[in-house]
Amino acid sequence: MKPSSVPPAIAQPTSREIMLSGAWTVNGVDAIQSQLDAFVPAQTALDVDGAGIEALDTAGAWILHKFLARLRDQGAVVEVHNLRSEFARLLEVVAEHVADQPAPATSKSPTGFAHIGRNTMAGMEQTVALFSFVGASASAFGGCLAHPSRFRWRAILFNIRSAGFDALPIVGLLSFLLGIVVAYQGADQLRRYGANIFVVDLVGLSMLREFAPLITAIIIAGRSGSAYAAQIGTMSVTEEIDAMRTIGIEPLELLVLPKIMALVIALPLLTVFADVFGVFGGMIMARAQLGVDFSEFIHRFAKAISVTAYLVGIGKAPAFAAIITVIGCFQGFRTKGGADSVGRQTTRSVVQSIFLVIVVDALFSIAFSALGI
Repeated sequence: MKPSSVPPAIAQPTSREIMLSGAWTVNGVDAIQSQLDAFVPAQTALDVDGAGIEALDTAGAWILHKFLARLRDQGAVVEVHNLRSEFARLLEVVAEHVADQPAPATSKSPTGFAHIGRNTMAGMEQTVALFSFVGASASAFGGCLAHPSRFRWRAILFNIRSAGFDALPIVGLLSFLLGIVVAYQGADQLRRYGANIFVVDLVGLSMLREFAPLITAIIIAGRSGSAYAAQIGTMSVTEEIDAMRTIGIEPLELLVLPKIMALVIALPLLTVFADVFGVFGGMIMARAQLGVDFSEFIHRFAKAISVTAYLVGIGKAPAFAAIITVIGCFQGFRTKGGADSVGRQTTRSVVQSIFLVIVVDALFSIAFSALGI
């Protein structure tokens, strides 16, 4: 038996009576939807005659149920008559299903205290997850120490090249410019008191102890830390990390430990490189602004700058490297959803890495001051 092709129709012979006819199926209900939406009951009591309905499927029953419900919401008492038994049963099933659906929750904007509470709880949850990630990474590193064959040396060398060697141009350029800025800013004050030669102390101590390791760590956080988060985040979204676990590869050993080891090696070397270029920029500006020759500068530098000042800056680099790598990988593993989540977690990794690097640098300064270093 072919389904009826008669389109659905609605008629109102009297103000009290509504007559329905035609095939109320998925192929035809769109044509009558606008007519149903525009219908306004003229009476508070309505009789709906369904004798003319030739076919009814789930889509048609749903449309008809919405129409009857809207009439009742407008205050009309609706009675349906002459509907086939199978059609009446389908209409009841649709009505029961709609009634079982939970009402949409009304979203209320949180109050100020609620917003603070939610952010605090989210921050605490992320802190606990971070410590858990650090513990898991330390455990994986201990396992590799017990079985050295599990170290991924090729991945370590690749990350040394990508995070270290490839970063030399940007680190050298910014350190050189920073040395010029430091010498230029101090030149005017030193000239007033005839203390031109002390520009060496200013440039040497500031670059070796603070600026070189800090600017290098910030550059690497923006350059390599974001790359770590984006790489691991993309692998999480595409389920590559789940595939690794399925075939027995530990993601921490393949994705995290090589990056940590590589950056712990590369960042101190980049800091030395930044020291050289920063001091060289200060030398050029000292000669241009204060008339301090290169030989004079180097002679004073050897006397004024101790090995301790140099080692203080180098000693900060491994701690900065561990922070940058752990935060970048941690945010990458927390990526869920799609490409939007990858960008969000990458941004968080850069912001948190730079923030923690500056905080740890301040703690280093307090500790070194207390120790008299």
